[in-house]
Amino acid sequence: MTKEQRLVPTPLSKVNLADYAPDYKGEMDKASAREAEKALEARMFELQEMLYAQRKKALLIVLQAMDAGGKDGTIKRVFDNVNPQGVVATSFKVPTEEELEHDFLWRIHKAAPRKGYIGIFNRSHYEDVLVVRVNNIVPEDVWRARYDHINNFEKLLHDNGTYILKFFLHIDKDEQKERFQERLDRPEKNWKFSMGDLPVREQWDEYMQAYTDALTFCNTEYAPWHIVPANRKWYRNYVITKTIVETMEKMDLAFPPPERGLDKVVIPD
Repeated sequence: MTKEQRLVPTPLSKVNLADYAPDYKGEMDKASAREAEKALEARMFELQEMLYAQRKKALLIVLQAMDAGGKDGTIKRVFDNVNPQGVVATSFKVPTEEELEHDFLWRIHKAAPRKGYIGIFNRSHYEDVLVVRVNNIVPEDVWRARYDHINNFEKLLHDNGTYILKFFLHIDKDEQKERFQERLDRPEKNWKFSMGDLPVREQWDEYMQAYTDALTFCNTEYAPWHIVPANRKWYRNYVITKTIVETMEKMDLAFPPPERGLDKVVIPD
């Protein structure tokens, strides 16, 4: 029997990524995972309709991964059956001049989902303890202090009714190489390959250490990290969809009560 692999580390405990196999799939196979995912997607649609109508809570999905880790594919596949009116996806690129003139969370807070919405962050505030750290963009004492800033920021969102799910899409270096090669081999995917991806790949070990610390210091009860085995895209999609549905089931969602007197309304000709 396959040993079960935890998805969420114990909050604020030391994380060792060697304990998390990127190609783990438990007892699932592709066909059964997709069948289960189909039922989960139908339930997600129902729950999102209630979330949007109720307008009392919000859901924030944070996606982090190495290049080619599957952030775009996750957004496309997991959210393909929800009402787009109630979903806002934000991709965080290199900060603009204006953003750099504010604190590092300024641009993030502006993009946090309002009540009734699902917000998806394609990369996030964690770039400021990842790429900023690996490339020595700010001094160590600055990026180390950001772990506490992030925890306090996420606690603020949580206290305001935002449920937070953070997913680290965990692939290994061999899988990244295969995905890069596919982008080179398929003309319709050439646009997804950047020459800048190669120097980042050479920093793999430094990024793994940076991710380890982010997963260790910013994994809280109110904003847990989920380490998702992501070598197999079908398993990644199943796990994330299941986690989102399970979380939304706990949000006490319901359609708001109708106006009084609707039973007496007669629609005029």
